[in-house]
Amino acid sequence: MGFGIFIHRTDSIYDDVPSERYQFPKQYLSRAQECEGDWIVYLEPRKVANTKGYFAVAKVQEIIPDQRHADMYLAVIEPNTYLDFGDPVPFRDQTSIIETGLLNDEGKISGRAQAAVRPLSSEDFSRIIEMGLGRDPDTLPRVGDHIDKGGFEEVQAGFDHTPVRERVNQLTTRVVRDRNFRRTVLKAYGERCAITGLRLINGGGRAEVEAAHIRPVEHDGPDIISNGIALSGTAHWMFDRGLVGLSDDLEIMVSRQANDADAVRSMINPSGHLLVPKRLAERPRDEFVSWHRDHCFKH
Repeated sequence: MGFGIFIHRTDSIYDDVPSERYQFPKQYLSRAQECEGDWIVYLEPRKVANTKGYFAVAKVQEIIPDQRHADMYLAVIEPNTYLDFGDPVPFRDQTSIIETGLLNDEGKISGRAQAAVRPLSSEDFSRIIEMGLGRDPDTLPRVGDHIDKGGFEEVQAGFDHTPVRERVNQLTTRVVRDRNFRRTVLKAYGERCAITGLRLINGGGRAEVEAAHIRPVEHDGPDIISNGIALSGTAHWMFDRGLVGLSDDLEIMVSRQANDADAVRSMINPSGHLLVPKRLAERPRDEFVSWHRDHCFKH
């Protein structure tokens, strides 16, 4: 087992769903197999406009042949391990590249940087994870919410250099995943409620909007941006209780069981549709929207 890098771009010709699977040709099989049972970091190439850099982490459950395509393989991602970074990590900072294992003896970037699947040292993995999880106090839980006593105080902290396997264990804890989910969703939606269109900032400079799972975690909903929407407290409450839902084209529907349907409709933004992120990959996925409509929305 070992850590690795998987390069992914949203306009890829490969059949990738980063939170579920990663498709690759046979030439990368041995490298991918080294990551089986361990964690990888996703990287969006530098040549992509507005690249996110290192943008997520996930655990490879197994490597299997792709039965639909000859000489192609799939890295199957272990359910509920994929995690978008609250702070996507750039390929390089002001002084050097982040993935130092790509440097040759002369300190220059080697040809290994072109490999779509490649090994990642534990030091580089730990550095990327540490930078990606971040510690922005604006995305901490609200007062009264659970706060992990091991960190995430209301101050900006420097790197704590946690041992790499201890850091890996943190990636599956609920407090870390909730915190990072909120951060990534709010960033994607510009801290604006996707139903009302309001962007409210409190006196402390904190966005008064919440990250809602479309398919809840308790019903196997993943912690990914495309399973999340930014909602104000009232809109979140109505969405979770099925008083509002979404059509296939993301039109906002109001339940007949709402005791004041006109008041609910008055809260909806003038377009009548969900206000979505610019990136297509960050918009709600059809399967999550239909799940909410079938299982939560009160028709």
